[in-house]
Amino acid sequence: MAETTLQTHDVVNQSSDYAGFNAFRSDPLLRHLAAEFGDATLLALEQHGRFCGSAEAHDLARLANTEPPKLRRFDEKGRRLELVDYHPAYHALMRRSIADGLHASLWSGPVEEEGFRHRARAVRFYMTAGVECGHLCPITMTSAAVAPLAAAPEVREAWLPAIATRQYDPGVKPPLTKAGVTLGMGMTEKQGGTDVRANTSRAVDIGNGRYRITGHKWFMSAPMSDAFLVLAQTADGPTCFLMPRRRDDDMLNGLFIQRLKDKLGNRSNASAEVEFIDAEAVRIGDSGRGVRTIIDMVTLTRLDCALASAGLMRGALAEAVHHCRERQVFGNVLVDQPQMIRVLADMALDVAGATALSLRLAESFDRRSQDGDGAAEAAWARVMTPVTKYWVCKLAPALTYEAMECLGGNGYVEDGRLARAYREAPVNAIWEGSGNVMALDLARVLRQDPDAFETVIGLIETDLGVTAGGTPGVLRAALSMALSDEGACRLFAEQLALAGAAAALRRLNAARAADAFVDTRLGGVFRHTYGMLDLRHDSRAIVDNLYPPIR
Repeated sequence: MAETTLQTHDVVNQSSDYAGFNAFRSDPLLRHLAAEFGDATLLALEQHGRFCGSAEAHDLARLANTEPPKLRRFDEKGRRLELVDYHPAYHALMRRSIADGLHASLWSGPVEEEGFRHRARAVRFYMTAGVECGHLCPITMTSAAVAPLAAAPEVREAWLPAIATRQYDPGVKPPLTKAGVTLGMGMTEKQGGTDVRANTSRAVDIGNGRYRITGHKWFMSAPMSDAFLVLAQTADGPTCFLMPRRRDDDMLNGLFIQRLKDKLGNRSNASAEVEFIDAEAVRIGDSGRGVRTIIDMVTLTRLDCALASAGLMRGALAEAVHHCRERQVFGNVLVDQPQMIRVLADMALDVAGATALSLRLAESFDRRSQDGDGAAEAAWARVMTPVTKYWVCKLAPALTYEAMECLGGNGYVEDGRLARAYREAPVNAIWEGSGNVMALDLARVLRQDPDAFETVIGLIETDLGVTAGGTPGVLRAALSMALSDEGACRLFAEQLALAGAAAALRRLNAARAADAFVDTRLGGVFRHTYGMLDLRHDSRAIVDNLYPPIR
């Protein structure tokens, strides 16, 4: 029999796997922001960055999204379970993020982070979002849910020790017997959505601040959380409650999962439709004041939405830049092709602006209660929370698509990370308030505190310095328009976001990026696509400064 030689091909001209780097060290904006942090915090960020850039982290992210969570309502004997099974990689990511304090460091973090708790957590959260966003949903909800618990001091005192531990305990048992707990939220119902005042779930007072709730929730994310903040109607109106998933006797607490949502993205994390039948809950805050009770929680979740979208964009573009540095086309690596480098640089400006603006919002949360400039920072937080959430989250789908296109077909297949990023990108623009809701929130602040906008414009003008030009005048004109026409609030939000992002870049001493951002976003022409920089800007320098080579 004649011998045969199997012929195959070598894999050449493909970029290497994008892993084995430090997500903190490789990001100049994060390093500059953290310059004032203490040594212990910097070491923790280095360690977290090393994990976020590791092959292990990216493989856990891949695995956690290969099999969506599955509903298991009964055991083999017919007993109700009402459980959701997650891939082990999801639990591994949860364990790591909780060990690093993403769920509770705002409330019980290291003493050395006093004065910059929000910023230190924001950096960790942002880096994690560049790896996997789905598991960050219960992380965000747990962190944010602590805020409204302040309206029920006895409840907060009982639950905070279990929340603040850095142990992940996915076991099914009474919450306060566990090594650590997570909290979820159930606000929206099918007939109301964002209009939570239209909720029909009813709460019946059974004494001592305890109630039984009957009704439903249309979206309840992370249904395996140990307790949920929910809104239900009392005789006084919408009221906030804390509802454990299991009762103290280890029995089901009247929460029945109807189905899991089949979502476009966010696949590692479960979202459920749930019915309540006499579910026991404790009231948080005054009866009828539920919307006011949850305001601080909503503000914190909106910051996380912006941070997650910025981190997702950073991860997507960093991979595109890495690919373009190694892939050759027509005799040159892609990054040396004139069209490609301008596309990358243009995208890098948006990611830098989104990152700087999100971190600037976290800074305002840290400084708003401090002496001196606290009032001005409180104004920034009040005005710029809906603005930041609106603009940053809306950038993500278009930018992740463009990053995907940089990899061509390799970006479009599910084997790679960019397809997952693209599916994930829209969720933060929808969750915790769509674009129109953010514009309406901006209109509400306009009516309640118009002076806050003059404070914000003044802060932007100060940070922009000599590059401010006519920006303050443009913002005041947009403000005037929005005051007389609520429908113009989207336009006003975008103008504020662009100016705020430019000012935040200047504040981070990212001079080259700030100059190009001001020139193209504040003074440039309207455009729909990336790659519109001209020769006035050194595109290669912008990319190399913001995305230094990892090897």
